[in-house]
Amino acid sequence: MTRIALDPFVTDLDGESARLRAAGPLAEVELPGGVNCYAVTHHAEARQLLTDSRIVKDINVWNAWQRGEIPLDWPLIGLANPGRSMLTVDGADHRRLRTLVAQALTVKRVERLRTGIEALTTASLDRLAALPKGEPVDLKAEFAYPLPMNVISELMGVDSADHPRLKELFEKFFSTQTPPEEVPQVLADLGTLFTKIVDSKRENPGDDLTSALIAASEDGDHLTDEEIVNTLQLIIAAGHETTISLIVNAVVALQTHPEQRKQVLNGEVPWENVIEETLRWNTPTSHVLIRFATEDIQVGDKVLPKGEALIVSFGALGRDETQHGPSAGEFDVTRSPNRHIAFGHGPHVCPGAALSRLEAGVALPALYERFPELELAVPASELRNKPIVTQNDLHELPVRLG
Repeated sequence: MTRIALDPFVTDLDGESARLRAAGPLAEVELPGGVNCYAVTHHAEARQLLTDSRIVKDINVWNAWQRGEIPLDWPLIGLANPGRSMLTVDGADHRRLRTLVAQALTVKRVERLRTGIEALTTASLDRLAALPKGEPVDLKAEFAYPLPMNVISELMGVDSADHPRLKELFEKFFSTQTPPEEVPQVLADLGTLFTKIVDSKRENPGDDLTSALIAASEDGDHLTDEEIVNTLQLIIAAGHETTISLIVNAVVALQTHPEQRKQVLNGEVPWENVIEETLRWNTPTSHVLIRFATEDIQVGDKVLPKGEALIVSFGALGRDETQHGPSAGEFDVTRSPNRHIAFGHGPHVCPGAALSRLEAGVALPALYERFPELELAVPASELRNKPIVTQNDLHELPVRLG
C-alpha cells in the first residue's frame, strides 16, 4: 500500500481526493507534520466504520500516542486531542454528553433562530449594497463569515466583542502552518477565553445554549466544567467554519455552472438541491480527525490494524462513483437521489447539521435575490484554499455584485 502525503497547503484538493479514492476504501496517509494514519475514502466502507463499535475516539488507544511519538506542539494536536467532550468519547459517556447537548440544541431552539438569521442576512446584504458599485468584494469576509459567526454566537451566548480574538485563534488552531512553538499557547488561549465565557454565563445565565448546558442534566448527572468549556469550543468552531465554506462553495459552484444557476434562480430547482449537492460535491469538511481501532478490522481487501488511527476523508467520499454513479465528479443540482454523508453518520453525526442547512437556506436565496447579476471577480482557477487539511476553506471569494 503506497502512503499518500496530504498536502499541507491544499493546492489541489480535488486531485488529492481522487488519489485517495483510487487507493481503495482504506488508504495509508501521512498527515502534515509526518504523522501516519489511515483514511477511509469510499462511502459504503465509511458508513460501516462510523457505526463500528471497534472504532473509538479515545486517543489512548492510539499506538503512536502511547509510544510518545505525537508531539504536543504538532499543529493538528488540537484537532486530534481536543479534550473531553461529546466529540471524544463513545458509548454511554457519549450518549450522556450528547443527550445533554441535544436537550439544548433542539429543533425548536434552532427554528427560533430563523427570524434572527433572516435579519442578520438582510443587514449583511444592506452593507454589501452600500459598497462602491463595480468594485470587487470579498464575499467570504463580508457575508459568508459574519453570518454563521453571529448566528452561532447568538445561540451560544458569546459576545461579538470576542469575535476578533476568536477569529485570530481559530485561524492558528486549524492551520497546518502554525509554528510548533506557538501551538501550546494557542490552545491555552482558546481554553482561557472559553473558560471566561462559561464563568460569565454561570454568574449571569441567559437564554442561550451555554447557559442551558450549565443547567442541563440527565438523572442528576451534570456536565463538568471541562466538558462545558470543550463543548462550547467545539460548537463554536464547527458551527461557523462548516457553514462559511458551505455558502462560499455553493456560490462558486453556481457561478461556474451558469445553466444550473439559471434553473435555480428561475425556481425550476429548489435551493435545497443546491445545498445538498454542494455538501456532496465540494464538501465543507475535507477530513475529520480522528478515530482509533481497538482491534484489527477488515476494510475491503485491507486491514486497519489495532491501535492505528483513522481519518474520514469526506472530500473523497462525496465523489465516490460506487455511491453516486459515474457522474459523481460533476456538479448537478438535479441529482436524485443524493444520499451523501457530509455531516457524518452514526452516533457522532453532526448535531448542528439542521442549523447549517437553515443558515445556507436563508443566506443563498437572499444573496441572489438582492444581487442576481453577481459574478466572480477572478477566474475560479485562481481561487486558493487555505492551508487547512480538515476544512475546504478558501482564502477569499472576490466577486462583483453587479
